[in-house]
Amino acid sequence: MYYKNENLSIYYEKYGTGEKNIIILPGWGDTRKTFDFLISNLEKDYTIYIFDYPGFGKTPFPNKDMTIYDYAEFFQDFITDKKLQESIIISHSFGGRISILLASIYNIKIEKMILIDAAGIKPKKKISQYLKQTLYKILKKAKLILPRKKRKLYQKWLLKKFSSTDYQALPPEMMKTFRNVIGEDLRKYLKEINTETLLIWGECDLDTPLLDGILMEKGIKDSALITIHHATHFSYLEQPFLVLRIINHFIKEKDRI
Repeated sequence: MYYKNENLSIYYEKYGTGEKNIIILPGWGDTRKTFDFLISNLEKDYTIYIFDYPGFGKTPFPNKDMTIYDYAEFFQDFITDKKLQESIIISHSFGGRISILLASIYNIKIEKMILIDAAGIKPKKKISQYLKQTLYKILKKAKLILPRKKRKLYQKWLLKKFSSTDYQALPPEMMKTFRNVIGEDLRKYLKEINTETLLIWGECDLDTPLLDGILMEKGIKDSALITIHHATHFSYLEQPFLVLRIINHFIKEKDRI
């Protein structure tokens, strides 16, 4: 199924017929299939919605650059239109960025929120990173002195030398959106979140380090952090039964953290 607002058309799937709703917001580059295990175990008691982001799965990328606020506005429209206020939101990595905005400045009423290895904290750059960025900018300008025939090859070499594998794998039309998204530091919105929040984090996560989870726990008033030992950025895939048990306990308990 597709849902369209003024700016986007996004593919989503719906599972289960439970009275309570769960909205799953995957990580960047992941599709709905990544959450098959959780869905198959939760759909007996809940109605579940999960999405393919623009450029992934069955959702085409629009003919424009996007910001994280574009994503959040789309889901604000979806939740409002489908009357899904008071849903439970489960999000991983990039999906955490959207959840943070929905629960803060977009003021969506969420029953409970689960952030798994969530993104949203912009790391401080090391001196080596500043130097690398400066060198890249200098070398990028140098392509102007090259013959036109060689500029494309030179640009490809620069990307391979200076950018991450995730960035290199993106089609050109998505690169600016990727930069827009990772450039936003959302920690300023954490204090505005009033939703009861559970943070699940891989102890060995290198993409969104455990320190990010600690900072989020400090910033979100009603929150608790659970660390998954020996797990990395995909803790919910590496320890699926443990994560499922934690989620079930959290969403079914009546007492607050």
